[in-house]
Amino acid sequence: MKISRAQWNTLFAAQAGWMLDAMDAMLYSFALTTLMAEFGLNGTQAGSVASTTLFTAAIGGIGFGILADRIGRKTSLSLTLLLYSVASAGTATVGLIPVSPLLQLIFWRGLLGFGMGGEWACGAALVAETWPAEVRGRAIAIMQSGWAIGYILAALLAAAFLPNWRLLFVIGLFPALLTLWVRRHVPETLDEERRKNPASPLEVFSPEFRRFTLRAGSVAICVLIAYWGVFTWLPGFLASPVERGGAGMSIVKSTWWIIPVQIGAFFGYLSFGVIADWLGRKPAFILYLLITAIVTPIYGLNATNQALLMTLGPVLGFFGSGYFGIFGAMVSELFPQRIRATALGVIYNIGRAVSATSPWLVGAIAERKGVGSALGVTSLFLIAGAVLMLTLPETRGKQLEA
Repeated sequence: MKISRAQWNTLFAAQAGWMLDAMDAMLYSFALTTLMAEFGLNGTQAGSVASTTLFTAAIGGIGFGILADRIGRKTSLSLTLLLYSVASAGTATVGLIPVSPLLQLIFWRGLLGFGMGGEWACGAALVAETWPAEVRGRAIAIMQSGWAIGYILAALLAAAFLPNWRLLFVIGLFPALLTLWVRRHVPETLDEERRKNPASPLEVFSPEFRRFTLRAGSVAICVLIAYWGVFTWLPGFLASPVERGGAGMSIVKSTWWIIPVQIGAFFGYLSFGVIADWLGRKPAFILYLLITAIVTPIYGLNATNQALLMTLGPVLGFFGSGYFGIFGAMVSELFPQRIRATALGVIYNIGRAVSATSPWLVGAIAERKGVGSALGVTSLFLIAGAVLMLTLPETRGKQLEA
């Protein structure tokens, strides 16, 4: 099977956008303990900033998904890249004006969320519409693997520059340069006729598609609550004192320990695409969720056993992130092109909107029970997601209209 240059360009743009999105998003997680110390924030307040990002990401994902079904995928993708880059750089100004630092953090990280949410819907639609069915799962998985690369990049930058957190966030402006390449090299997949006569965004809730929207949205809610609850607080878990249920590592050491987790995530994304194209979307998804539900509490409740943490870290990353590798392809295969980007935005970001409470919830539980115990609670949502996945149809091999 020959893959064209245009298809490779589309995949590169979507993966790079998601990678840089992850970098900008996760810089906050690595700077979390530094910001808490500098501005006197408690765990609930720090978690509320991350929750704001997820909530606005939900709004941005739905909004940009609708926009992409009207003005095109490429233009919408470019706008999301610019938005989250500017917002990341804006975070570097927190504390420089006489306004509550907490409110400033909420503003800039909330603005970043709008772009972060939109990027995934636009990129996933582009890749799904340009790659053939036989390898679509692998292509979407490669795109999704950009998140792990971006997470690792954020860890390396944090290790290099913290406690200078302002410089860390200024670096987040650089993804804006990717928009120049996207505008020149990425083809538009939404035809002129559909741009002139866009479908109503409410069609995803029509009798024909409502069951898919609600069921896939319910799965997204469960898995995103679990993901953001764990991975927002994972750097904080490693850096928190032992008496608070953490691993008691230094900030620099904790950032280095994140890297094996994300290397595991990278291979989890890639392997999941292959497994889902071979075994089917549903069995692969359920398998990964159940393994993650077992590994997470073991990892969280053994904070002082560094040998176990190092061993289980890549396993947690592999299974705890890998299942996202096929979610975009699966949702794309449930809907026609006229509402595909809208559906991707709505479903993924229904999950994001509800999961916005997760960092705050984990932070609140951590204040009382310790960070490790709080991480373990997320397994309940993974099990629920696996059960709900049974209600969706299998879509492996489905042909999509361009």
